[in-house]
Amino acid sequence: MTAQERLYDCRVAFAQTLENAAAADPRIVAVVNDSVGSSNMGGFRKKFPNRLINVGIAEQNMVGVGAGLANGGLIPFVCGASCFLTGRAMEQVKVDLAYSRSNVKLCGMSSGLAYGALGATHHSIEDLAWTRVLPNLTVIVPADPAETEAAVRAAIALEGPVFLRLSRMGVPALPCPEPFALGKAARLRDGRDVTLIANGTLVHVALKAAELLAAEGIDARVLNMATLRPLDRQAIVAAAEETRAIVTAEEHSTLGGLGSAVAEVVTETCPVPVRRIGVPETFSPTGSTSFLFEHFGFTPTSLRQAALDVIARKR
Repeated sequence: MTAQERLYDCRVAFAQTLENAAAADPRIVAVVNDSVGSSNMGGFRKKFPNRLINVGIAEQNMVGVGAGLANGGLIPFVCGASCFLTGRAMEQVKVDLAYSRSNVKLCGMSSGLAYGALGATHHSIEDLAWTRVLPNLTVIVPADPAETEAAVRAAIALEGPVFLRLSRMGVPALPCPEPFALGKAARLRDGRDVTLIANGTLVHVALKAAELLAAEGIDARVLNMATLRPLDRQAIVAAAEETRAIVTAEEHSTLGGLGSAVAEVVTETCPVPVRRIGVPETFSPTGSTSFLFEHFGFTPTSLRQAALDVIARKR
């Protein structure tokens, strides 16, 4: 098995990076909502027992505690299941963090459909829609372990609130000719016929779809849009102008997330056909994550067909 065929849990890269950074910077602390295990923070707690605060299942309080720690000069990483961290504490995220420009790093764990059979209450398919509309809040969706490490380090270096969206699903390591940079899309594959724009767990799916298209003589550009806010508008405009058709793919609702952000830019600058792949305005059925990915078409073959459909529309 090659390195790219292995699957990695990005929470491991997150935790290791945070532990290494905390060893060098005493300002870094962690706040969790009874989620030491699911946030993979056991190692951090063992190494820094006085720098991890467990508030229990109290997400609103957790965000407020994070804001208070930031006001005291610390750099808190507030970690919890994304569905609860965002859904229960949005007022605190809006007021205590975004409005107040608090230097808090929100870490939404097990995002998207990662909780599988636990059902719609635990699926976090609205978190990007909720967070990307808030001024001052940087929103990052890493796609693999290397990008997760770079995103954590970028979040530490950035003065201000950040939302890191992390999955518990295994993903392969990606080829990345460009180093991660906030607000900059990474072009993983060039192409002139259509552009596939994805983030998080669907970036490697988009790359596989591009390989299927190449076998049919279709040249697909692939963009990894890891930063949802600030958005790389220049890369989107270039894709619209140069390939004339775009497919977006995200483990999120089709409303308010990456697809919506791309469509907003396209309609304002260079209108071309856009197809959004995501959860289509519905609550997810109950089933394993792999079942749900098949159900919603988060597969290379489905993205291939979406690309063929959008190419047909541009003619």
